[in-house]
Amino acid sequence: MSWLLIALLGVPLAGAGVLLVPSGADTAARQRLLRVHGPAVSGVTFALSVVLAVTFDHGDAARMQFVTDLAWIPGLDLRFHLGVDGISLPLVVLTTLLTFLCFVYLCRGRADGPGQLLSPKRGGNRPRALVFTLLVLEVGMIGTFLALDLLLFFVFFEVVLIPMYFVIAIWGGRARRAAATKFILYTLLGSVVLLLGLLIIWSQTGTLDMTALAQARGTGMSRPVQIIAFLAVGIGLAVKTPMWPLHTWLPDAHTEAPTVGSVLLAGVLLKMGTYGFARIAIPVLPDGAAAVAPWLGAFAVIGIIYGSLACLAQRDLKRMIAYSSVGHMGFVLLGFATLTPVGINGALFGNIAHGLITALLFFVAGAIKERYGTSDMPALGGGMLTRLPHLGSLLTFACVASLGLPGLAGFWGEMLALLGAFEPATGLSGPLYLVFMALGGLGTVLTAAYFLLMLSRVTHGRSTETVHVPLLAVATTDALPSTGPGSEDDAPGSRAGGEEDLPAAAVAADGGGTHPPGAASAGRPRMPDVMGYELAAWVPLIALILLFGLWPKALLLLTDPVVRTLVGAP
Repeated sequence: MSWLLIALLGVPLAGAGVLLVPSGADTAARQRLLRVHGPAVSGVTFALSVVLAVTFDHGDAARMQFVTDLAWIPGLDLRFHLGVDGISLPLVVLTTLLTFLCFVYLCRGRADGPGQLLSPKRGGNRPRALVFTLLVLEVGMIGTFLALDLLLFFVFFEVVLIPMYFVIAIWGGRARRAAATKFILYTLLGSVVLLLGLLIIWSQTGTLDMTALAQARGTGMSRPVQIIAFLAVGIGLAVKTPMWPLHTWLPDAHTEAPTVGSVLLAGVLLKMGTYGFARIAIPVLPDGAAAVAPWLGAFAVIGIIYGSLACLAQRDLKRMIAYSSVGHMGFVLLGFATLTPVGINGALFGNIAHGLITALLFFVAGAIKERYGTSDMPALGGGMLTRLPHLGSLLTFACVASLGLPGLAGFWGEMLALLGAFEPATGLSGPLYLVFMALGGLGTVLTAAYFLLMLSRVTHGRSTETVHVPLLAVATTDALPSTGPGSEDDAPGSRAGGEEDLPAAAVAADGGGTHPPGAASAGRPRMPDVMGYELAAWVPLIALILLFGLWPKALLLLTDPVVRTLVGAP
């Protein structure tokens, strides 16, 4: 038994359990403890994942390491079976890193700063419940990537749904309850179909051991059974990915979620669906994968084009980033649909790159909304590079990375997925996949178009103030109580986004109307640029985006041996 994997699950679970114990301390003392508790627990978990990465045998990445295999429910031959290889290791480290950075973002900075959900706010924001929810969410996310038993995988896969539902429903924006309900309904319905697929595999093979099933490569299951099982498992995973047309829950969830919710949703939860394709659907059901792959590729490229066109039509910054995820995950699915080592490696690389880049995008978008009081792009007024040069530069960097500029992490996943489509696996239609490659290439052009169009509207041009008083500017001058994503719709009469979200005193202080550049003087508070706690949360993401962009071998050396084993390639 490996104590390291048990500790990775046990530390955040114990950290959440401690919060259930009643505390006799006063409110101020509890608040101070919460500011330390979240970063400390998630920091220890991240440190354990770093130890796991350092002690991992990189020369034998295809072998399951640190295996824990204990009897779970002996009567049903269910086992608590955990392990890590070159596919799951990067995702485990990504999960612990993003969770830790979310707590750094939440718990640092000014005590009265808006957007810091652990700070007291008008209407209350339940900070203790938030820390508990995020730690339970971390347990489910890590467990999904460590599980080697189909039923255990499904349990962890489902554990994340309830915490994320509450993150959106309690700490989200104005339409948070509708978005959370849509999220839970879609994902639960997808999970029902996924469970049916897993039960078909169990009934045909008599085992739930994912390692044994991958080694058997469909032995004991006829081709029609594999096709049915792949469809069931694939649909369940596609909802979480999300794949067009099962994506409609995603824009609402991202738009209404608080910043940390959007970061974890895009950075980790979407990866759980694509990870299932690499770990279960393709290796366990190879005949089903070969039969369904052209359809998977078709839906993938439709998602790429649709997501890009939808981004061009968006006004809200967070909603645009959400739709961009539909397009980027389309490239991941296209890589899987090629059934080649090159394409699947591209898909796995794109998984990690998307997690890093989109997490940074949502962090920056959240900071912009906190300062301006809205994420509506026309209302931002343009000229951000003039008013907030550092924040505008970080937004530009994240967008350029997301559109796939060579030298940054976003390039390699898309390039390898398209290269895999150029030469798909034996038995797949070459001309059809050439069409997929061409459409995917068009998608990269459209991706560049919507990001550059957004930057021209938001960061360039003449700076014009079109909202009355930025929330963060108000808090900086200590003029008014803090408000932010955590308090939207919590107080009577408050609304998310735009001028209506601001107190009447804030409107009076500014005087209303629009302001030309340089008009910020005695009567108008100045918005602060990037602050220390934000840099602490964002710099690691920037460094990793550069590292994997300049040295993709660091990640491909881990995934390639496992991919070749899973698809039976030499």
